[in-house]
Amino acid sequence: MSNRQGSLVSVRQDVRVVDCTMRDGGLVNNFAFTDEFVKDLYLANIKAGVDYMEFGYKASKEIFDPKKFGKWKFSDEKDIRSIVGDNKTDLKISVMADVGRTDFRQSILNRKDSAIDMIRVATYINTIPACIEMLEDAKKKGYETTANIMAVSKVNDGELEIALDMLGQSSVDVIYVVDSFGSFYPEQMERLCDKYLNVAVKYNKKIGIHAHNNQQLAFANTIEALSRGVSYLDATVSGMGRGAGNCYMESLLCFLKNPKYNKLAVMNFVEKHMLKLREEGVVWGYDIPYLLTGILNSHPSSAIQFIKEKRTDYSMFYQELMDNVL
Repeated sequence: MSNRQGSLVSVRQDVRVVDCTMRDGGLVNNFAFTDEFVKDLYLANIKAGVDYMEFGYKASKEIFDPKKFGKWKFSDEKDIRSIVGDNKTDLKISVMADVGRTDFRQSILNRKDSAIDMIRVATYINTIPACIEMLEDAKKKGYETTANIMAVSKVNDGELEIALDMLGQSSVDVIYVVDSFGSFYPEQMERLCDKYLNVAVKYNKKIGIHAHNNQQLAFANTIEALSRGVSYLDATVSGMGRGAGNCYMESLLCFLKNPKYNKLAVMNFVEKHMLKLREEGVVWGYDIPYLLTGILNSHPSSAIQFIKEKRTDYSMFYQELMDNVL
């Protein structure tokens, strides 16, 4: 696949924007969002013409202590409905379920009994069979589904091709390219997306992109993926997400030319809520330690710890990372 799909001034009807602020952003503050924040974000997404809003995780209360996390770690039906009611809007609701960290058979209801429209399953390459089991369960219950293969920058081509083919043969609707460590450059993203898109054509699937901002490339990689034909685009308001964060929703909505998208609705939300979060000391976003983990294709946990300790010895940190990588 060599041709670009669409142009800078055209509209592609297959594009879907997915707001992940509460889910990826929840990793920053242990999902301790106020009901006002969540309700206002829901209303802002409706006004902005965003296609999906991800409420959080469907995590197991046996594995994660509900006393240590906000309610969106678990996204119980009653809590979602307290915000959206029966959600008689064009905005669809999604949640994410991690392989091995969710009681999906019990906690994910039949679609007809739920306000949720889409179940997103996050998996590593070595848990693809378990991922497919969860996808088929969700599909039988009536949901749209996505498979998000994490840490793909650490996966060799042969294994990735097998995994993509297995997912292609499953009932999944969307397969996601996930740049977990923010390590890809647009040129690499182009090649990777083409690999996914070839599978999409073969099995009639859609492809999504979930980018992290370690090298300040989350937006660049998202629009590069879009230009190749990727159609599901993840973003968060003000880029809020663990560590370096994600593609900025504000940037994405300004880039897309479809008149249904309203960037000002999101900017008003930023003015009311995101500035306040930063003032309260909630920390996320690009910083040198994330740049270093990004270029070395390393998990951001060490950079998160570095920043928490208020260290500024970047050269020493780089050496520590190099010792672990080499």
